[in-house]
Amino acid sequence: MNKKYIELIAGELHVKDWQVEHAITLFQDGATIPFVSRYRKEATGSLDEVQLAAVKTLWNNYQELDKRKTAILRSIEEQDKLTPELRSAIENCWQMNRLEDLYLPYRPKRKTRASVAREKGLEPLALAIMNLDTCNCLEAAETFLRDGIDTVEDALSGARDIIAETVSQNAELRQRIRHAYLREGKVTAKVQKGKEEEGIKYRNYFDYSESIRSMASHRLLALLRASNEGVVSLALKPHSDTIPLAEMERMFIAKKDRISFPPGPAGSIFHVREAMTDAYRRLIHPSIENEVLNYYKEKADLESIGVFSANLRQLLLAPPLGQKRVLAIDPGFRTGCKVVCLSPQGDLLHNDTIYPHPPQNERTTAMRKISQMVEAYNIQVIAVGNGTAGRETEQFLKKIAFPHKVQVFSVNEDGASVYSASQAGRDEFPDYDVSVRGAVSIGRRLMDPLAELVKIDPKSLGVGQYQYDVNQTLLKESLDQTVELCVNHVGVNLNTASQQLLTYVSGLGPQLARNIIEYRQENGPFTSREQLKQVKRLGEKAFEQCAGFLRIPGAPDILDNTGVHPESYPVVRRMAHDMGVGVNELVGREELRRKINLQDYISEGTGMPTLRDIMTELDKPGRDPRSAIKVLEFDESVSSIEDLKEGMVLPGIVSNVTNFGAFVNIGLKQDGLIHVSQMGKKYVRNPLDVIKLHQHVMVRVLKVDLERNRIQLRLERN
Repeated sequence: MNKKYIELIAGELHVKDWQVEHAITLFQDGATIPFVSRYRKEATGSLDEVQLAAVKTLWNNYQELDKRKTAILRSIEEQDKLTPELRSAIENCWQMNRLEDLYLPYRPKRKTRASVAREKGLEPLALAIMNLDTCNCLEAAETFLRDGIDTVEDALSGARDIIAETVSQNAELRQRIRHAYLREGKVTAKVQKGKEEEGIKYRNYFDYSESIRSMASHRLLALLRASNEGVVSLALKPHSDTIPLAEMERMFIAKKDRISFPPGPAGSIFHVREAMTDAYRRLIHPSIENEVLNYYKEKADLESIGVFSANLRQLLLAPPLGQKRVLAIDPGFRTGCKVVCLSPQGDLLHNDTIYPHPPQNERTTAMRKISQMVEAYNIQVIAVGNGTAGRETEQFLKKIAFPHKVQVFSVNEDGASVYSASQAGRDEFPDYDVSVRGAVSIGRRLMDPLAELVKIDPKSLGVGQYQYDVNQTLLKESLDQTVELCVNHVGVNLNTASQQLLTYVSGLGPQLARNIIEYRQENGPFTSREQLKQVKRLGEKAFEQCAGFLRIPGAPDILDNTGVHPESYPVVRRMAHDMGVGVNELVGREELRRKINLQDYISEGTGMPTLRDIMTELDKPGRDPRSAIKVLEFDESVSSIEDLKEGMVLPGIVSNVTNFGAFVNIGLKQDGLIHVSQMGKKYVRNPLDVIKLHQHVMVRVLKVDLERNRIQLRLERN
């Protein structure tokens, strides 16, 4: 294990070297982030999930750097150009762009102007001019006239091409110029001729400039999208070209003795300066411009992905309704409202279609059907999708006199159509069409958002920011990791979980999840965690990683329905024995647990962090860490954007958070935007510090733009 990499990671994350080393050792041994975070706190000094994910990412990045170093050293060695100094520089390089700078002069190249000049034998002339070793370049160039070099200018031009390439490949120069671009670079955008009307949505960027360092990630991503669509031309440069040219002057001319050189084309300095200008404009600038734009694009990607992941976490950990008898409606106008009745376990009991809205307007029939279903299936809760006709359907339901109290919830239906057309939807309901599957998804996500939303591609859940502009590989990795962390944070009922949900449990994956389902179908419900070892291909390692996150309500051993890992069962049993009771009695009696001195149970494998976690689990076995669900009542006087008036204060629910503000559902088809500047009296750097997804808020209407269908809001209270 490379100690230098461990030091670098520890320094970047502000943790101890040993914490990083132990975490990496556990990862290399096959442990997952949720497992290490929850059950190996002593080994890592209680590093949390975010820190562990960062350790893993940085370690993987350094492993890639190592592979690249090996390939570069091999390539240069094969060219017989690897000096001890160059080897040392490469081996002690910790940045990928610096490593590529060192390799640049040795990288196999396609044909260039410089390579053509070298083939003509002009390298000695180029070196003499660059080193300022010739007193008269015109005279020196005459000695190189031959076939293919007809004039002195031909010879000098070729020499300048060689100098330009040599200068452009200088690692120290590239690093200095790169820093100038990173520190002082300015992005400018100009609209492409004839694209004004086509790119009207980008009109804010038709004549735009801003420092790259201060540019918000969403603006950079918008600019890059406008550029990719051909609406604007984009450029990045320091505020003056004299900055990189001055660096070149200092490196290649300033320290030379120039007293004896004639002015003009006869002098070496003239040609070196010409070559340096060409090197910067033709070779260095395009390369560094692209590299720095990519660097800030990667930063913007990570920021946007971070916002997406934070939103997704809040969405997945949204309060569950729990096991209730639910009537779910996927609303619509022309095609009607699809209605399903679900059991407390989410099983489909009945489905129908009603037409309470235009053009059919069969309100009486629809009311009768809903009343009959509510009574027949003893419905406790109605879930209504918040898409087209959602608000109208809620208002329609309020006019029905139900035989008993029925709560009505508005449910975000983003992604329901994706699930209904997916393989998971077809597998669950092969005999029903997509509209029925969509309604089932709406009802189930009210009962348990996490269990249902894991079946849907996170990118379809409507909580992203420029999600299709960011690095898709990084986005998928981050979102998958977020889902995994959420699933394991809550825990999973081993006997009711779907294959999709089990897939995200620590140590499992698709194949073992499928094997668990098959075992359940063949043998009935699990009665103990130990039975997991009988599942095909689920070995000791997989058991270690997954067991603590799987729950068995009603199991003979009460610990099987807690977050206590089976490896810690002996500790709990010893506690119970020392108290003179059984484990079940220990769990049920708080006064007994208070008498336990945890210091007595510390051992080599069990430290105080684990013991505290055990006591927390014994306090509330089988607890759900998610909060309780709340009903939000929208303002009934507002049914369309035309009803809004500036100054109105309305209730709403946060539907999406970005780094420039938050979108709020106030009961209309169009969400309103609270810009970050309207979130409080003090400056807000990160909206997620102030507001959360699905949070109930009060907002004031600042402006209504009917033409563009936009609503500007201010946060009144949260």
